[in-house]
Amino acid sequence: MLQNRFEDGFVMTSLDEAINWARESSLWPMTFGLACCAIEMMATGAGRYDLDRFGAGAFRATPRQADLMIVAGTVNLKMADRVRRLYNQMPDPKFVIAMGACTCGGGPYYKYGYNVVKGVDLVVPVDVYIPGCPPRPEALLEGLMRVQDKVRTMHTLTRDRDPGELAAVRTGRVQLPDELATTEKASAFRAAQKDAARPVK
Repeated sequence: MLQNRFEDGFVMTSLDEAINWARESSLWPMTFGLACCAIEMMATGAGRYDLDRFGAGAFRATPRQADLMIVAGTVNLKMADRVRRLYNQMPDPKFVIAMGACTCGGGPYYKYGYNVVKGVDLVVPVDVYIPGCPPRPEALLEGLMRVQDKVRTMHTLTRDRDPGELAAVRTGRVQLPDELATTEKASAFRAAQKDAARPVK
């Protein structure tokens, strides 16, 4: 129907698709690393893997200029409040990548690491999970492409949006396992851990 109606080089698109194309081609991650996974994130931004070819090489030092948070490493309970604060300071729309086993679900600290958050999705809503200990740079590049796929399907200007497409709203409160739910339980749990770690004579 539209064949041979326009001259060469003429492009037709919707405004939503144009905005999404600009967003997915200029993701700005925040300079933010917590533990050993941050080394792999730095390697991804270096010349060998070249994160810049995906339009995401401009790591920003302030959350107010970033729209992608890569939580790379173990999140302690003390740090969880800071992670949430940084997330709240980022402008909308914003995206979160959970990088590494510790970030996704506690990793090796899940059972005995009483000071480790059992998954960063208890603190901030996560868009893409990247398992591994630590994940290789290729895995982070794959996670970035999955975020770009999500950006490509966003509807910024459409009023009649499907409620299922909206991001889940979560509270910033960290959920603790049952054995650490109260101060008494946490004290008993720590005492039991100390006894279990005592060397046998």
